[in-house]
Amino acid sequence: MEKKAAKIKLLFLDVDGVLTDGRIIMNAHGEEIKAFDVKDGQGLKMLLSIGVEVAIVSGRKSRVVEYRARDLGIKQLYQGVNDKKSLCRQLIEERGLEKEQVCCMGDDLPDLAMFRESGLRIAVADAAEEVRRAADRVTKNRGGRGAVREVCEWLLACRGK
Repeated sequence: MEKKAAKIKLLFLDVDGVLTDGRIIMNAHGEEIKAFDVKDGQGLKMLLSIGVEVAIVSGRKSRVVEYRARDLGIKQLYQGVNDKKSLCRQLIEERGLEKEQVCCMGDDLPDLAMFRESGLRIAVADAAEEVRRAADRVTKNRGGRGAVREVCEWLLACRGK
C-alpha cells in the first residue's frame, strides 16, 4: 500500500466528519460554526508544498468551509455537490491522472461514490461501517481530530519526505 501512496497526486476530502468531527453548530442567526483541527491544516499545507493537489468535495454549502479552504491555500473547493462520483471523474480527467494517482478520505455513505473513483480509499476511524469496509486504510484518529494530519504524514513518509 505504501507504493500506492507514493504515487498520489490528488487528494479528495469530504468536510463534515473528515475535516470536522461531523457536528454542525448553529447560532441564533442560523449561521454555522465548525471546528477544524489546526494540525490537519498544517498537514494539508505540507502536502500542497510538495505538489499534491487537494480538493474539498462536500454535499453541503458553508461559508465557514470557504474561509478555511482559503486560509489553507486550497483552491479546489466544491460545495453543494450531489454527484461526487461525476465531479471526481471530471477532475481526474481534466488533470490527465490515473485512478491510481488519486486518494480519497471519507466518513459516510455519500463518500463511497468518491471511493469508486480513487485508487487509494481512506476512512476515518469513526466512519460508517460500510465506509470502513470499503477502505484500503482506516485512520487511528477520528474525523476532525487529527485523521487528516495522520494521512498527510503517511503520504509524505511514503514519498520519503
